[in-house]
Amino acid sequence: MKDQPSSFQLFLSEFIGTALLLLIGLSLVIFMFGTGSPMAEIIPSVTTRRIITGFLFGGWGATISLTNIGKVSGAHINPAVTMVFLLFKKIEIKSAGFYVLGQLTGAIVGCLPLLAWGSMGRSLSFGATTVGTGYSTTMALAGEVITTFIMVSGLVLFIGFRHLRMYTPAIFPIIYAIMVPLEAAISGTSTNPARSLGPAVISGEWHDWWIYWLGPFAGAFLASLALSFVAKQITVAKLYHFDNQQDALLRSKKSNSTHENVPFAKSGTTEGREVTAVK
Repeated sequence: MKDQPSSFQLFLSEFIGTALLLLIGLSLVIFMFGTGSPMAEIIPSVTTRRIITGFLFGGWGATISLTNIGKVSGAHINPAVTMVFLLFKKIEIKSAGFYVLGQLTGAIVGCLPLLAWGSMGRSLSFGATTVGTGYSTTMALAGEVITTFIMVSGLVLFIGFRHLRMYTPAIFPIIYAIMVPLEAAISGTSTNPARSLGPAVISGEWHDWWIYWLGPFAGAFLASLALSFVAKQITVAKLYHFDNQQDALLRSKKSNSTHENVPFAKSGTTEGREVTAVK
């Protein structure tokens, strides 16, 4: 049995993962929408740019989950996601604290290099999430609740069902490519308190900051209630590197051959049950 990662390893993994998410993801946002960027001329349609940005941002988060970061901590890179795993009793409260600490500090450190974007970055407050012009704080809060509910619901459903589990990372680029063009004008489609914290710290843009904490946590909590029946089927607090290699899309041939030889396991053992599930 492999040793469980230490609290520091969980912290470091989430720190690095969240820092990378914001550094690359928000650089993409700045390049797509910042004043002076050539993308406005190359792709004049704001909606099209939002679709592309949502897909690539979600895809980058999914990519992080496939790396060793995802293997160590699960690559939650979002305090709202960690809360759901805590509510489902897949992690202990002490571990959850290290997860969130890593996510929040990683978000801030990951955003520091964004200052290099200069005036282009400042034109967007370096990707800070704010209530859209013409929309109320109530509407923005509702937007964050709904989008986070959708994201977390998709995550829980995919990791909760064995035949869908291996495809979990693939849902994020699709979900955000749909949600961002529909909702970004209202609240910015944060769905992640850490994602909003980082650029707020370096830009000083704290207006209506509470929306980006209350909204994602409320949406994630509601999703965990609605899908609590799936909790028992979730085996580990990860988005891809599950406790059984048969649940991995990119599993090795060695893993397959190992399971193919298990039918000789005694009836009633874990291995025997596993073979039944695989077949």
